[in-house]
Amino acid sequence: MTSSPLHQTPRRTDATRNREKILAAARPAFADAEAEISMAEISRRAGVGMATLYRNFPGRRELLEALYAEEVDVICAAADDAVEGRTPGAALLVWLRELFGFFAGKRHIAAELLKHTGSDDPVFGGNRARVIDAGRPLLAAAQQSGEIRDDLTVEQVLDLIHSVATIRGGAAHVQPLLQVTLDGLRSH
Repeated sequence: MTSSPLHQTPRRTDATRNREKILAAARPAFADAEAEISMAEISRRAGVGMATLYRNFPGRRELLEALYAEEVDVICAAADDAVEGRTPGAALLVWLRELFGFFAGKRHIAAELLKHTGSDDPVFGGNRARVIDAGRPLLAAAQQSGEIRDDLTVEQVLDLIHSVATIRGGAAHVQPLLQVTLDGLRSH
Protein backbone atom coordinates (compact mmCIF):
# COMPACT_ATOMS: atom_id res chain seq x y z
CA MET A 1 0.00 0.00 0.00
CA THR A 2 1.43 3.36 -0.98
CA SER A 3 0.90 6.47 1.03
CA SER A 4 -0.91 9.33 -0.59
CA PRO A 5 0.60 12.81 -0.83
CA LEU A 6 -2.05 13.88 1.67
CA HIS A 7 -0.37 11.74 4.32
CA GLN A 8 3.15 12.91 3.42
CA THR A 9 2.52 16.63 3.85
CA PRO A 10 1.78 16.46 7.59
CA ARG A 11 5.00 14.49 8.14
CA ARG A 12 7.01 17.18 6.41
CA THR A 13 5.22 19.82 8.42
CA ASP A 14 5.81 17.85 11.62
CA ALA A 15 9.46 17.32 10.70
CA THR A 16 9.89 21.04 10.10
CA ARG A 17 8.10 21.86 13.33
CA ASN A 18 10.27 19.37 15.26
CA ARG A 19 13.45 20.79 13.77
CA GLU A 20 12.37 24.29 14.80
CA LYS A 21 11.49 23.10 18.31
CA ILE A 22 14.92 21.52 18.65
CA LEU A 23 16.71 24.67 17.45
CA ALA A 24 14.55 26.86 19.71
CA ALA A 25 15.47 24.70 22.72
CA ALA A 26 19.15 24.51 21.77
CA ARG A 27 19.65 28.27 21.22
CA PRO A 28 19.44 29.34 24.88
CA ALA A 29 20.91 26.07 26.11
CA PHE A 30 24.15 26.54 24.19
CA ALA A 31 24.26 30.29 24.87
CA ASP A 32 24.93 29.58 28.56
CA ALA A 33 28.69 29.17 28.86
CA GLU A 34 28.41 27.66 32.33
CA ALA A 35 26.03 24.85 31.38
CA GLU A 36 27.17 21.50 30.04
CA ILE A 37 24.19 20.55 27.89
CA SER A 38 23.68 16.99 26.69
CA MET A 39 21.74 15.97 23.62
CA ALA A 40 19.28 14.25 25.97
CA GLU A 41 18.68 17.59 27.69
CA ILE A 42 18.08 19.29 24.33
CA SER A 43 15.60 16.52 23.49
CA ARG A 44 13.82 17.03 26.83
CA ARG A 45 13.70 20.83 26.47
CA ALA A 46 12.38 20.55 22.91
CA GLY A 47 9.75 18.03 23.90
CA VAL A 48 10.83 15.52 21.26
CA GLY A 49 12.18 12.00 21.51
CA MET A 50 15.85 11.17 21.09
CA ALA A 51 15.12 9.45 17.76
CA THR A 52 13.55 12.67 16.47
CA LEU A 53 16.51 14.70 17.68
CA TYR A 54 19.03 12.39 15.99
CA ARG A 55 16.96 12.16 12.82
CA ASN A 56 17.24 15.93 12.50
CA PHE A 57 20.77 16.28 13.87
CA PRO A 58 22.85 13.08 13.78
CA GLY A 59 25.26 14.54 16.33
CA ARG A 60 26.12 17.51 18.49
CA ARG A 61 28.28 19.02 15.77
CA GLU A 62 25.41 19.10 13.26
CA LEU A 63 23.17 20.81 15.79
CA LEU A 64 25.82 23.41 16.58
CA GLU A 65 26.48 23.99 12.88
CA ALA A 66 22.76 24.57 12.29
CA LEU A 67 22.58 27.07 15.16
CA TYR A 68 25.66 28.89 13.92
CA ALA A 69 24.48 29.03 10.30
CA GLU A 70 21.03 30.23 11.40
CA GLU A 71 22.61 33.14 13.28
CA VAL A 72 24.81 33.97 10.28
CA ASP A 73 21.63 34.16 8.19
CA VAL A 74 20.26 36.72 10.65
CA ILE A 75 23.39 38.89 10.63
CA CYS A 76 23.60 38.80 6.83
CA ALA A 77 19.95 39.88 6.54
CA ALA A 78 20.65 42.66 9.05
CA ALA A 79 23.09 44.20 6.56
CA ASP A 80 20.19 44.92 4.19
CA ASP A 81 17.98 46.15 7.04
CA ALA A 82 20.65 48.58 8.29
CA VAL A 83 20.55 50.61 5.07
CA GLU A 84 16.93 51.68 5.37
CA GLY A 85 16.66 55.43 5.99
CA ARG A 86 20.31 55.90 7.00
CA THR A 87 23.39 57.46 5.50
CA PRO A 88 25.92 54.88 4.27
CA GLY A 89 28.22 55.51 7.25
CA ALA A 90 25.39 55.23 9.76
CA ALA A 91 24.13 52.03 8.09
CA LEU A 92 27.58 50.46 8.39
CA LEU A 93 27.91 51.44 12.05
CA VAL A 94 24.43 50.09 12.89
CA TRP A 95 25.33 46.79 11.22
CA LEU A 96 28.70 46.63 12.98
CA ARG A 97 26.95 47.02 16.33
CA GLU A 98 24.69 44.10 15.40
CA LEU A 99 27.74 42.14 14.27
CA PHE A 100 29.40 42.87 17.60
CA GLY A 101 26.34 41.44 19.38
CA PHE A 102 26.47 38.40 17.12
CA PHE A 103 30.14 37.78 17.87
CA ALA A 104 29.70 38.32 21.60
CA GLY A 105 26.59 36.15 21.79
CA LYS A 106 27.89 33.32 19.63
CA ARG A 107 31.26 33.01 21.36
CA HIS A 108 30.00 30.04 23.38
CA ILE A 109 28.44 28.25 20.40
CA ALA A 110 31.60 28.77 18.34
CA ALA A 111 33.79 27.53 21.20
CA GLU A 112 31.60 24.44 21.60
CA LEU A 113 31.67 23.85 17.85
CA LEU A 114 35.46 24.10 17.88
CA LYS A 115 35.52 21.14 20.29
CA HIS A 116 34.06 19.04 17.46
CA THR A 117 35.93 20.56 14.53
CA GLY A 118 38.88 22.81 13.72
CA SER A 119 38.97 26.54 13.04
CA ASP A 120 39.80 25.70 9.41
CA ASP A 121 36.54 23.76 9.04
CA PRO A 122 34.40 24.95 6.11
CA VAL A 123 31.54 25.81 8.49
CA PHE A 124 33.63 28.72 9.77
CA GLY A 125 35.20 29.72 6.46
CA GLY A 126 31.96 29.52 4.51
CA ASN A 127 30.01 31.50 7.06
CA ARG A 128 32.78 34.09 7.39
CA ALA A 129 32.66 34.52 3.60
CA ARG A 130 28.90 35.09 3.82
CA VAL A 131 29.35 37.78 6.47
CA ILE A 132 32.11 39.44 4.43
CA ASP A 133 29.87 39.43 1.35
CA ALA A 134 27.05 41.01 3.38
CA GLY A 135 29.31 43.72 4.82
CA ARG A 136 31.33 44.56 1.71
CA PRO A 137 28.66 46.76 0.03
CA LEU A 138 28.01 48.59 3.32
CA LEU A 139 31.68 49.42 3.78
CA ALA A 140 32.14 50.36 0.12
CA ALA A 141 29.18 52.76 0.20
CA ALA A 142 30.32 54.30 3.48
CA GLN A 143 33.85 54.76 2.15
CA GLN A 144 32.58 56.17 -1.13
CA SER A 145 30.43 58.69 0.76
CA GLY A 146 33.51 59.83 2.68
CA GLU A 147 31.96 59.00 6.06
CA ILE A 148 34.27 56.04 6.77
CA ARG A 149 38.03 55.95 6.25
CA ASP A 150 39.06 54.25 3.04
CA ASP A 151 42.27 52.53 4.15
CA LEU A 152 40.59 49.45 5.66
CA THR A 153 39.18 46.33 4.05
CA VAL A 154 35.97 44.67 5.16
CA GLU A 155 38.04 41.76 6.49
CA GLN A 156 40.06 44.13 8.68
CA VAL A 157 36.93 45.81 10.01
CA LEU A 158 35.32 42.45 10.83
CA ASP A 159 38.50 41.27 12.57
CA LEU A 160 38.54 44.48 14.60
CA ILE A 161 34.92 44.10 15.71
CA HIS A 162 35.51 40.41 16.48
CA SER A 163 38.52 41.30 18.61
CA VAL A 164 36.55 43.77 20.70
CA ALA A 165 33.68 41.26 21.07
CA THR A 166 36.04 38.70 22.60
CA ILE A 167 37.29 41.01 25.35
CA ARG A 168 36.23 39.70 28.74
CA GLY A 169 34.18 41.96 30.97
CA GLY A 170 30.68 43.27 31.29
CA ALA A 171 28.94 45.78 29.08
CA ALA A 172 30.25 48.70 31.16
CA HIS A 173 33.77 47.63 30.29
CA VAL A 174 33.33 46.55 26.66
CA GLN A 175 30.79 49.05 25.26
CA PRO A 176 33.13 52.06 25.56
CA LEU A 177 35.80 50.05 23.75
CA LEU A 178 33.35 49.29 20.96
CA GLN A 179 32.44 52.97 20.72
CA VAL A 180 36.11 53.99 20.45
CA THR A 181 36.57 51.37 17.75
CA LEU A 182 33.58 52.60 15.76
CA ASP A 183 34.68 56.23 16.18
CA GLY A 184 38.07 55.23 14.79
CA LEU A 185 36.46 54.07 11.58
CA ARG A 186 35.06 57.53 10.80
CA SER A 187 36.84 59.83 8.38
CA HIS A 188 38.29 62.94 9.96
